[in-house]
Order: sequence, then structure tokens, then C-alpha cells
Amino acid sequence: MSQTQPGWLAKERTIAGEGFNRWLVPPAALAIHLCIGMAYGFSVFWLPLSRAIGIKNPVACPQDMSLLAELFTSDCDWRISTLAWMYTLFFVFLGSSAALFGKWLEHAGPRKAGVVSALCWCGGLVISAFGIYIHQMWLMWLGAGVIGGIGLGLGYISPVSTLIKWFPDRRGMATGMAIMGFGGGAMVGAPLADWLMRLYATPVSVGVWETFLTMAAIYFVFMLAGAFAYRVPASGWVPVGWAPAATQISNVMITSRHVHLEKAWKTPQFWLIWSVLCLNVSAGIGILGMASPLLQEVFGGKLIGVDVAFNDLTSAQKTQIATIAAGFTGLLSLFNIGGRFFWASCSDYLGRKATYFIFFVLGFVLYASIPSAGKAGSMALFVLAFCIILSMYGGGFATVPAYLADMFGSQMVGAIHGRLLTAWATAGVLGPLLITYIREYQIAQGVPKAHAYDVTMYVLAGLLVLGFVCNSMINPVEPENFMSDDELALERKLAHDRSLAVIDNGAAPVASVSSHPVLLIAGWAAVGIPMLAGIWITFQKAIVLFK
Repeated sequence: MSQTQPGWLAKERTIAGEGFNRWLVPPAALAIHLCIGMAYGFSVFWLPLSRAIGIKNPVACPQDMSLLAELFTSDCDWRISTLAWMYTLFFVFLGSSAALFGKWLEHAGPRKAGVVSALCWCGGLVISAFGIYIHQMWLMWLGAGVIGGIGLGLGYISPVSTLIKWFPDRRGMATGMAIMGFGGGAMVGAPLADWLMRLYATPVSVGVWETFLTMAAIYFVFMLAGAFAYRVPASGWVPVGWAPAATQISNVMITSRHVHLEKAWKTPQFWLIWSVLCLNVSAGIGILGMASPLLQEVFGGKLIGVDVAFNDLTSAQKTQIATIAAGFTGLLSLFNIGGRFFWASCSDYLGRKATYFIFFVLGFVLYASIPSAGKAGSMALFVLAFCIILSMYGGGFATVPAYLADMFGSQMVGAIHGRLLTAWATAGVLGPLLITYIREYQIAQGVPKAHAYDVTMYVLAGLLVLGFVCNSMINPVEPENFMSDDELALERKLAHDRSLAVIDNGAAPVASVSSHPVLLIAGWAAVGIPMLAGIWITFQKAIVLFK
């Protein structure tokens, strides 16, 4: 009796057959993450959008105009402070959608989640383009911010469970590769957006809405290619020559069993890891957002060989040091991206708990020493400290999915990771608030700008102490939390998983795809070339620091 074939987006159609090359999966994840990672690079649009009506001479909104009124006005240019709220929307809806739809993703599979992510992210850009065209901020917020933010969440977690199952022997490295792409999205997207805006700019348009439409089309193609390239392994698949039992014996922090989502998020281990991620990200994300003004205000004229405070510089001198600060921001981006792969890969050998201990101990030392480095005028030590800090910021994101898989097993790690990302949403509000409000309070109290960040650094160092304590309290999950064999079988049925035995008997569809080396090279080239181009452009900007 013939069976109805599942649709092209069904998880069953993505189950890989015998001999599939698992190294074809990371490029699929990178294709999606490089596109949604442009969320980090949206600041490239703020200045052009702040003069979208005035073009060369911005039409300022009244000082007493409320935020609500600004959302609906079409008579004056938007304030950068209002536009910057997009960042908050991005990461709040990323965390929220990942938490809400993580369980659905485990059952629906990465292909369907990737397609929905592409529709939301690219569709959000199209809605925002229309909002810019008719000059309605609320459409910008709804499009890229809310709908696009949902796409970010689904796209961010879609490869996590899949990659961990394909690379049980190198969980950290696998997730590090994909999440490195999210960090690198701005390096690729920001130069592209800048070039497109200059291409589309006319006497009556700053070229942003046209750029949004073009990037939406490009991203849609890349994201669909990534989604349809996803493959999931059959249940019970392991790499040739790898013995999971040996890993379990050598590291009691890695379980061979699985915890259901509904139990996982109620365990103390989940909330301790949640706190670990939140505190690590809170410390780093505030610095990332304030890197440029921080360097300029701390070193002032010393950046160009003039012993003058920032407020006493001329306009021309401030332009010079702004260029140097842009190089500093670019350098931090490189370390943020490199740290995602480096630290996550190291965690495969050091263990996740030990890796986070390094983040907190080394981070505490660096944050606490930054005020002294600034007062001593040692720009080399100052820059080096922040580069290492940002590498650990990125490393924290990339290491945490493997930490969760170690604790709760790989069956529902995507859904559990989705719930955990609410820590990112929390940190996205907490970190910037800490660094900006403490800075403003210090300046209001008469503290020179060069020293206005000192207290902030000590506060951030204190957050890392709390993170150290939380990390030290993480122990293996209690046995009663693991799924029984019957519960696991039911969950695998709901997730449309198939074992190798079922596939070999022909009772389940197998994803037909060649593992030819040419396909492997083409896949990696498609994501590697844009990423290397972005790294090269960023590196050229960073060189300004050392001239």
C-alpha cells in the first residue's frame, strides 16, 4: 500500500541517508546566520535615516515631541535615539520568539523553521522599506523590529539542535561555526548596505528604502538556500570511530540521556546557566554599544598625538579621532567573531564549565584593570583588554548551546536553547542601561569624561563575580529529570525522527543529496567568500588604530 509522501518542508524530507557528509550542514547554518546577523549592523542606517526628509539639511522634530508622536509623524526627520530602539526590539523579540517557538522547531525541523525565518526577516525588511518610503516609524518598528525580530529568533536557533546532533564529538566547534556567522553578519551586511545606499542616493532620496528591498531579495535567496540544504541525522547516528560511552566516563558533566523541555527549564541547572549567560552578555553588550565614544572620551587628543581632553578638541580633530574609534569598533567586531569559534572549540577540550570560569576570572581582571590602563595612557593595554573581553562575549554565546546539550542531552536542546535566549533579551536591556546611565550620572556629578567609565568597569567586574558564583554551582542534572525510554520514544515520534534501521528497511524517506566534494567546496565558498570579504574590510578599518 503506497504512503503519501511528506511535503518538501517536512522534517522527514531532511533525514540524511547513509554516507552523507556532515560538513555540508555548517554552510547551510552560516547562510542563514550571516543574513540575520545584519541586525548588529543596523546602525549604518541611522545617520541617513535621520535626514530622510531633509536629505542634506535635516528637518528637526520639535524638542517636546513625544515618542508616540514621532512614531506617526511624516513632517520631520527621525531622531537617532528613536531609531536606536530598533536594537531593543531586535533582541527582545529574538529572545521571545526563540523561547515561544523552540519546541515547535524541534518537531517541525530546521528546514521549515529556516523558511519561516526567511519570510519573517526579509518580509520585515520589505515592510520597513515601505515605512521609510511613506516616512512612518511605526512601520519600521513593526517590520524589521517585531516581525524581523521573530525571524531572528527562529533563524538563530534553527541550526543548533541539528549541528549538535551531527557533531556530538565536537559540539562546541559546531555551534561556534554557526553562531560565528551571526556575529559576522554585520561585517558582510554593513559594507554592502553602505555601497547600496550610495548607489541609490538621489537628490530626493537617501537610498535606504531601496537598500532594504535589495538586501531583502539577496537575503531571501541565501536563507532559502540554507534552509533547503539542512539535513538531520537519523536517530542513533554517530560519527565513525566515535565512542560516546568513553566521553561520558571521562566527563561527568556530559550526559548520555535527555531531559524534556518542560522539565529542563524548571531545574536549577537551567536557571544557573541562564544567569551565567545573562551576566556574561550584560558585561559585554554594553561595551560593544559604547566602544566608539568610550575610546574617544578616555584618550581624547592622545589618539592623534595631542595631549588635549576630548571636550577641548576642534571639530577637525574630533573627526580624526572618530575615524580611529571606528577602527577600534571594527577590531572589537573581529575579536567578537573569532572568539565565537575559538572559545567554543576550546570548550570541547576544556569543558564548558571550565571555559566559563576562564571568562569570569579573566574578564574580572581585565575590567578591573581598564581604569588604570586609561589613567596611565596605555592605549595598547586598553585596546588589548577590550579585544579579549569581546572575544569572551562572543565565546559565551557560542559555548552555551553545547553547555545545554551536555546538561540536558541533545534531543530537545534547540527548544531549551530558545528558552535560555530570554537571558540575551534581558542582558540587551540591562547592559546598555548600566553603562549609559552610570556614565551620565558620573558626568552630571562633575567627573571628567575621561574617568566617567571607571565606576562602570568596576560594576561590570562585579557582575562577572556573580557569574563565577553561578557557574560554580552548576552540577549534573538529577536522574529523576531524565526522560524514560518510553517518553523518549514518544518525543522522537512527535519530532518525526527516524532510526537507521527504519531507513534501511525503506520505511522512511531519505533526503537525496550528493556528498560530492564539488558540492562541499561550493557550499563553503558561498558563505566563506562573503565572510572573508567582510573580515578584510573590517581589518582595513582596524589598521587605522596602529598608524
